[in-house]
Amino acid sequence: MSVKTNITEEELVASLKNGDSGSLSILYDNYSAALLGVIFRMVDDKEAAEDILQEVFIKVWKKISSYDRTKGKLFTWLINIARNSAIDSMRVKDYNVKSKIRSIDNSVRSINKQYNVSTQVDHIGLKNIVDKLKPEYKILIDKLYFEGYTQEEAAEELGIPLGTVKTRVRAAINHLREIMQ
Repeated sequence: MSVKTNITEEELVASLKNGDSGSLSILYDNYSAALLGVIFRMVDDKEAAEDILQEVFIKVWKKISSYDRTKGKLFTWLINIARNSAIDSMRVKDYNVKSKIRSIDNSVRSINKQYNVSTQVDHIGLKNIVDKLKPEYKILIDKLYFEGYTQEEAAEELGIPLGTVKTRVRAAINHLREIMQ
């Protein structure tokens, strides 16, 4: 258990700015628990929160020269660094998850194309009904419902605006409803 050192905020900041590594220990002893609590509430993973806290203190050590006490207290500055680091970590994690999903989706599409796999919907006659649509509707229904594209991906691949994709899909679904009734 560490003992909190009796030092003013100004003295601590001055010591940090002078590169005194002992002052980093004092900073850690006095602020780490509060910062860890803030980070943990955001990421809800103790191990990730501890990793982020370590990054926070590295950032503080490297960027202490940018701290300006006229703009706020040291604790406020530290909280902002902790909060921003947690947000960055969550964004990276979210990006990694999304890119893995996209990678899997692209792999499935390429395997389906390579082995000429088609969706087995003929047993209910749906493919025949979709074939009755206008070509600009049919291609979108094929991409979205049979090949698993998102509207954004279909728009990008076909080189048409996203709004046009949405309008055509809505019209195609309405037309399919009319055909099936």
